[in-house]
Parts: sequence; C-alpha cells; structure tokens
Amino acid sequence: MTNRISKAFSPAGISSFFEVCDKTSEGKTIKDLEKIGARGGGFGIQKGILTEVSAIESEKNNITIVINGKITIDANTTKTVAKILLDKVDKNYQITIKHKVEIPMGTGFGTSAGGALTTSLALSKILQLNLTYNQIGKIAHIAEVKCKTGLGTVGPLMIGGCVLTIEPGAPGISIIDRIPLTDEYVIVSGVVNPIPTKQILNSQKRRQEINCWGKKTLEQILNEPTIENFLNCSLKFAKKTGFITSQTIKLAKIAKKLGAIGSAQNMVGEAVHTLTLQKNAKSIAEAFNKILPKEKVFTSKIDFQGARLLKN
Repeated sequence: MTNRISKAFSPAGISSFFEVCDKTSEGKTIKDLEKIGARGGGFGIQKGILTEVSAIESEKNNITIVINGKITIDANTTKTVAKILLDKVDKNYQITIKHKVEIPMGTGFGTSAGGALTTSLALSKILQLNLTYNQIGKIAHIAEVKCKTGLGTVGPLMIGGCVLTIEPGAPGISIIDRIPLTDEYVIVSGVVNPIPTKQILNSQKRRQEINCWGKKTLEQILNEPTIENFLNCSLKFAKKTGFITSQTIKLAKIAKKLGAIGSAQNMVGEAVHTLTLQKNAKSIAEAFNKILPKEKVFTSKIDFQGARLLKN
C-alpha cells in the first residue's frame, strides 16, 4: 500500500486591523461562505506553518492531526478542509496531517488559516484534484469561516508582504492590494496573552465598534498608503476599539524609542508586532525580553512569496 506524502508552507499572517464583513448593506446575514470575509490589513512573515500530509488508501476515511508533535482533536479548521477534499474523491484514505507551527497560537498570527491553507495545498496534490491556487484557497477560507477561527486571513497568506484587503470574500472574490516594501525590514513580535477569536466574532456590540473603526482605518490608510501611516492608523484602531492593553502600549512605546518605524497590536491577540530596519531589531527584541519570557519574543523577515507547495 503506497503512502503518498506532500508538504506545504504558509507564512504566519499578522492582522493589524479589520472589519467584519458577514452582512449585506441592508443588514441581512450573508449565507454564501465564499462571500463572507473581512476588510483589513497586516503582514505575512517568514516564520509560519510547515505541514506534511500523508495518505494511505483504507476501508474508510480517517483523519489524524498532529500539531508540534502532539495528536490533537481540536484542529477543526484543518479537519474541515480535509473532509471537503475527501468528498471530492471516490476512494477512502487514512490521512495524517502534521503541522509544525513556529509561532504562538491564538495570538493573532493566523495559525488556523495557515494550517487550513497548507492542508488544502498538500492534500489536493496527494488526491490529484488538479485545483487552481484560488480554488485551493477558497476551500481553506470556507473552513475558517465555518469553524469561526477567522474571516479573511487565507487570501493575504497567499500573497505575503504588507497586505490590504480592500473587498472581502474568499480568494478569487476578495480584492487585495499591497503596500510595497523592501526586504530590509523585519518584524519583531512580543506576545503577552491569547484572545479567543470566537469571543469577538460572537459579540454584536463589539462587532459594531470594530466595523466602525475598521472602515475608517482602511480609508485613512488608502488616503496615504505609506508604511508609517499604516502602522499609526492600525495602532489607533487598537486604541479606539478597546483591544489595546497597558502591556501592548508599553511594548509599542519601547520599540518607538529604539527606532522602530511603528507598531500595531495583533488582531486578535494581546501581542505587538513592530516593523523596524534589521539594524534595530536586536535592541528592540532585547528590550522586549526584559518584560516578556524569551519564548514570547521573536524576530522574522517579511514573506513576499505567500503559501506554497514544497519538495518532499
């Protein structure tokens, strides 16, 4: 019995600000999951999610998911992707999905979207489904929306860089732009605590505040699409929506003093991402380490390539 194996990588996706887009202009709930999404902006970084998928034909379908060496039953977004893809073939398989996650989970680094997207890339190759990049992304997007782990992270992960989602929806429907950047910039991140995304997405009052400021933030950035304005507006978004905490403000101020271009808070997580030139990254990371444990601070280059298949 042949064990087929495929690997894929996705950058982590940091969201700096967002607007939930799951209702029509008349206020009616959108039923089509491909049209639900978010407007917003953020960064793709080179630290991310490496996924290895293996498949052996079996009597019935079975999916095992391993995250950083531990079998998990909670990775519903990844499992949903696998089920959607398995429904497209006539045979049954024992599927093993191994995610190696290089960044903290549940703190606004888009790990569920990255896991879903890499699974979609690798498993569709194994099953020889011959899907386009957007079709693969669409499946990951649908799984994220269905499982309420995110709304609009998949599309930006397919592109990388400093991303602006102008119009919401699945890949192929959304409109995505970028603020051009050179590769001399790096992101220094400091993570304090996770914030459950579901909590935010289920609160109606919270959504109204987020959407009001998310819309204004995107307009302000598009009026002056510089990286400095992007970060200033994103930090203001965190303050106006009440996401900002004393710890994240403290980290942003420290980074600014040490020459950072700017900082924003992860959406959604009590964490800061700071954009800086390579020469200042070490001193900012060291300053963050005086406040946070070593494993909660990391530096990464920006990824400009987006999610992709890898050689086995």
